[in-house]
Amino acid sequence: MTIAVLGADEGNLELLRGMPGHERQTFVPVLTPAEMQQGEVSIPDLVDRAVGELDARTAPVDAIVGFWDFPISTLVPLLARRYGLHAAPLEAVVKCEHKYWSRLEQQQVIDEYPRFGLVDLDEPRLPDGVRYPGWLKPVKSYSSELAFHVRDDEQLAAAVAEIREGIGRLGRPFEWILDQVDLPPEIAEVGGQACLAEEALSGARAATEGYVRDGEVVVYGVLDSITYPQRSSFLRHQYPSQLPDRVQKRLVQVSERVIDRIGLNWTTFSVEFFLDPTSGDVSLLEINPRHSQSHAELFAHVDGIANHHAMVQLALGRDPELRRGKGPYGIAAKWYHRRFDDGVLRRAPSPEEIARIERDIPGVRLSPVPEVGQRLSELPAQDSYSYELTDVIVGARDERELVDKYERAVGALTYEFDD
Repeated sequence: MTIAVLGADEGNLELLRGMPGHERQTFVPVLTPAEMQQGEVSIPDLVDRAVGELDARTAPVDAIVGFWDFPISTLVPLLARRYGLHAAPLEAVVKCEHKYWSRLEQQQVIDEYPRFGLVDLDEPRLPDGVRYPGWLKPVKSYSSELAFHVRDDEQLAAAVAEIREGIGRLGRPFEWILDQVDLPPEIAEVGGQACLAEEALSGARAATEGYVRDGEVVVYGVLDSITYPQRSSFLRHQYPSQLPDRVQKRLVQVSERVIDRIGLNWTTFSVEFFLDPTSGDVSLLEINPRHSQSHAELFAHVDGIANHHAMVQLALGRDPELRRGKGPYGIAAKWYHRRFDDGVLRRAPSPEEIARIERDIPGVRLSPVPEVGQRLSELPAQDSYSYELTDVIVGARDERELVDKYERAVGALTYEFDD
């Protein structure tokens, strides 16, 4: 079997090729992440280039997969439809990708969502019924790009000014995707370059991961999403969740209901939540109609196989039949070592330093993000309030050891900046 991987990177290709039971499969990279996510995006050009690479092969591929957010999340169903392969329906993917349309769909089957509404970019004010503090974001964004927390009219106006300037980078290509779908009138009128306001949610963070096979929704994992103290930026994602069972069951129930409503099929997904661990109240933040590649090693550490397995099996039209608890660790996390001030990186940990730390602390893998000479604010795909320095994967016996390994690892890293 040959699987085309859109936007493949070396780390994920290594994970794919090393999965138990997938040794005889061939994973073929098609396009690069940089081609698809940096600068102005042209969907027709990307489709043409991908088709050129696929048609140039002597034998057809058996499946098409992709790890990343827009535009890859929409290119997979477009290309799969062209070649008659398994993938989610484009319309269902777009229902999730368009933040306003997604909220309208959620309204039909659940009550666990914040008050929301559209904001006029020319005459900005909070929508009726929505109160401060809130979040302002384009209806189509990537990795928290152009998402702003606002507490008053002055902050709202400043956020709108930045959104107005940058919304077209993804909004224009997203409108090309919208043209490929039979839109309801309320979404056709809004288009892809609109802005959504939502009341700010609070509490703990969590996410579910699952898949849909032939119409059956299966949630295969619940993860905790832990932020830095007093900040909205993620500190770590950890699996499995340490939340009470009754709260996890509630997250699963809400996820199943909205995924069934939206009509996803033959794909993996993740759903992000805010929650109160004591009362069990939950509120849905967003639905991601794609694979969560950043969690792959967490599942490999705990379950013995990366969650990439489910993505590949579904793309081949097969039942994933996921294993549970067969890995070497009881818990695993992806940590985000961050800096909250801008600066130019002058010194980063050397490959030798990274190798020494990984050797000294079993179960730790370090991936520095910026390169020497880069200004942090110019890094791609960062949130609006912080900059990633190092991605840190940790496997451990329990949560206490998880925290200890991370603190030892980042304590041994040396970064120097010019402000």
